[in-house]
Amino acid sequence: MEERAFQDYYSDDVSHCYGCGRLNERGLQIQSYWEGDEAICRFQPRPYHTAIPGYVYGGLIASLIDCHSTGTAAAAAYREAGRPMGSDPQLRYVTASLKVDYIRPTPIEETLEVRASLKEMKGRKITISSKLYAGGEECARGEVVVVQLPENWLEWMPSGGL
Repeated sequence: MEERAFQDYYSDDVSHCYGCGRLNERGLQIQSYWEGDEAICRFQPRPYHTAIPGYVYGGLIASLIDCHSTGTAAAAAYREAGRPMGSDPQLRYVTASLKVDYIRPTPIEETLEVRASLKEMKGRKITISSKLYAGGEECARGEVVVVQLPENWLEWMPSGGL
């Protein structure tokens, strides 16, 4: 049986994100998987993801790092709790802080690979470190701080959810 992506375990209520939502047909629909203690995501940029001819728009890079990191945080929290991904109550995280350092221009024709690892887990807060590569070259680094949504998060959303 093929391993499912972290994002495949998200309930429909939280699967509309532009970056990682499997239900957002116009979104990036990234998929993240464990590879040892690192989480990995691969993404092929399209010609419209351009900044200048031949290179990826920095906002796309930030989105990949952001959504891959929130997925990695959820997967790490399930691992830490000794629970299977997707088991109830859901462990869902949102971005509190996103820092991206752009190391070099990122060529658009290469498949991008984002590798993320757990830096720190403290209560409801998790810090994830990520690196984005194109053609084996490091092009960007990110650090994302996420916070866990409370179990009743749908109750405080406008109109009770999506």
